[in-house]
Amino acid sequence: MKNKSHIFGPVPSRRLGFSLGVDVVPFKTCSLDCVYCQLGPTTEKTLQRKEYVPAGEVISELEEVLKRGGRIDYITFSGSGEPTLNSRIGEMVDRIKKVTDIPVAVLTNGTLLYDKSVRGELMNADLVIPSLDAGTESAFQEVNRPHPELSLEKMLKGIVDFKKEFKGRLWLEVMLVKGINDSEAELDEIARSILMIGPERVQLNTVVRPPAEEFASALSPEEMKKAASFLRQKLGEIPVDAVVEFRGERERVMKEDIASAIVTYLKRRPATLADLSASLGLHRNEVVKYLTHLLEDGRITERYSGKEKYFVFKK
Repeated sequence: MKNKSHIFGPVPSRRLGFSLGVDVVPFKTCSLDCVYCQLGPTTEKTLQRKEYVPAGEVISELEEVLKRGGRIDYITFSGSGEPTLNSRIGEMVDRIKKVTDIPVAVLTNGTLLYDKSVRGELMNADLVIPSLDAGTESAFQEVNRPHPELSLEKMLKGIVDFKKEFKGRLWLEVMLVKGINDSEAELDEIARSILMIGPERVQLNTVVRPPAEEFASALSPEEMKKAASFLRQKLGEIPVDAVVEFRGERERVMKEDIASAIVTYLKRRPATLADLSASLGLHRNEVVKYLTHLLEDGRITERYSGKEKYFVFKK
């Protein structure tokens, strides 16, 4: 489906099946500037909550998409930045629950859950997945590069308080970046924090899609399995799913016409993610999935010009 301004997908997801994305903040408006972000560096780092995207427009576009039918496993707040920055996210969740039985998920970095009003706005969601990428303040600063008013302690307390109040399902995502937050000492601290939160499950991930920073590197499948085993020993009954993507074990639901269109474009000239998104009329999150597969297949490569990342056809 060609992207609407606020709705994208359904996008095949390892975690959520076919996920219809709801994007409620402008591109790269976020409280963090994570080194691994697939959409590039944060351009508007903020804690200011406001109606960045009109709630009425979002619901109208969503209802239009739902009328078309087709498989949708989750309606997911995610996209271009931190969705809880939108001050009407709670109203949007509630309105979605009134028009469809499809479960609502919120993918959040968890940084605004210290705010009681934010926690209250997410109470009617079916599934909330906060991120926890660090067990120490130093790793939090290095991996997530937060807004100056944020600290790991503040974020962690917010997630703990939310878990106590929330009646839906809460999973936790941990993103490991090689050489930064993957040591046993750091994993031990992450495990302590996870036990404080008590999520239903933990999803352990690493840098798979092209990151914001060239130095942000992935762990190998073997290193991921070792990290998952370490956490399982520490977490007891809390399941840990290691997302290990490599040939033969990854989900591959791609439309070859879109992949071919990307390759054809790059044969003419190198392009940024923004270039390809505008040319194809697809949301950047969708384009990133295709770029990831094409990079893994060796059909394209990437290069940096300063901080700008370009994708290049591999001759």
